[in-house]
Amino acid sequence: MSIELAEQFEEQEEYEKAYDEYKKLLNARPKSIEILQRTAHIASILGKTEDAEHYFTKILEFDPTNEVAYEQLMDTFINTDKYKYYTYRGNLHLIQQKFEHAAGDFKKALDKAPDSGRANMTRFILAGIYANIGKENNAIDEYLRILDTHDAPEDAYLNLAKIYENQDVLSSAAEILERAINDGHDTTRIKDTLANIYLKNNQPTEAAKTSSDRLVQLRCLIEENNFDEAKTKIEEMNSDYKKNPKYLTLVAQFYYAQKEFDKSFEYVNEFAKFEKNSPLIYQMRALIYEEQGNDFEEHYNWAKYNQLRGNKDVALNEYMQAYNFQNNDSALILTIAELLDEMKDKTHAAEFYEKLHQLEPNNKKALERLGEFRESIGDYKMAVEYYEKLFETDKRNSAVLKSLAQGYEKIKQADKAADFYTKYLSSTALNEEETNNIKKKIEKLESKKKDYKNAESEDGGLIGIIMKIFNK
Repeated sequence: MSIELAEQFEEQEEYEKAYDEYKKLLNARPKSIEILQRTAHIASILGKTEDAEHYFTKILEFDPTNEVAYEQLMDTFINTDKYKYYTYRGNLHLIQQKFEHAAGDFKKALDKAPDSGRANMTRFILAGIYANIGKENNAIDEYLRILDTHDAPEDAYLNLAKIYENQDVLSSAAEILERAINDGHDTTRIKDTLANIYLKNNQPTEAAKTSSDRLVQLRCLIEENNFDEAKTKIEEMNSDYKKNPKYLTLVAQFYYAQKEFDKSFEYVNEFAKFEKNSPLIYQMRALIYEEQGNDFEEHYNWAKYNQLRGNKDVALNEYMQAYNFQNNDSALILTIAELLDEMKDKTHAAEFYEKLHQLEPNNKKALERLGEFRESIGDYKMAVEYYEKLFETDKRNSAVLKSLAQGYEKIKQADKAADFYTKYLSSTALNEEETNNIKKKIEKLESKKKDYKNAESEDGGLIGIIMKIFNK
């Protein structure tokens, strides 16, 4: 038993012997993609279509994105089974992320489906593709057709309900899940999802009847303002659920509704230990601060909430509202400046970096950004001033040394430019070409010091010379 022997039989067109030999090899190495491919290939030559399909699909079990296997399967069935041909072609287009093409393939496969079971399976995949590419109404049609056969999988009900929920048609989402229960899918997953739909649709009583989940039951009690029972349930659940994030948010909600804000904060902060970047942390804090009349913290937390959700414009507006209440908070000013930077509003960002610099004269981030901004608008004299201040706080920063060298060169101060290029050269490891370029630049600056000196002025370069002419 060897691959050489199998290859020899294959070359001599003794395919039955080659096939037997490859199967022996496969028994010893069942996960070998290479041997599976060879075995499947010989099976195809011998006309053993079912065996070929078996081995090609085995390849896909171990390597789901193997395009060659899909292509071979398509070749196997192109003239004999159009349903399988279009199904495998659809799968190939799916792994290639060509979703529109995949939808077309599965639609063709649907027309060729030999029985209702495979038709339903194909519809299910097609519906999922439609949902993925934003054709929700087409997806709804396919899911409803599956449900009408009374042989739908649980996921068909759940997926359809999810689409209705996304469209904010909560009554339809609930109806689909109620139908699932009536059709025999009386499962925890269906009932818990239905309960959450009821809660979202302000039907806590129905939710409580539907789900046996203790967290859902607690939420229902809170939303029904049944606070005495809710408190009893919290005390019963605390030892088992005190590290459950969902439980912590519900207890925070309970104390918020009771206007016990310190206790509510305590549970929000516990929740934050488990879900550090959850927008919900800031939403809950904002609501509490709003009730307490703390305008600054209310707007600041609404800003954080929206920023985490990607609503940058709304977040910026909330930060600015917070700034109106407290305009000397360095952390807030830095956050606004960074957000403006992120939104590509460099001029507005520079205004806030300047405010930060006024509050914290040695703030490295502010000095760096102000230097970069001034440099970008051609104000090299001011850029140098900011970089000099930054240099005082971080004398070994090679990027600052380089910026100072270039800045002084721009404003015709050759001696300082040469000095900072020399410092830059000794502060960082450069390749030979870069080192030589810097050395040549230093030599050139040294030789032109006298020329630069005549042109040098406090106002910097050509602008300063022109101003002196006008002053005369």
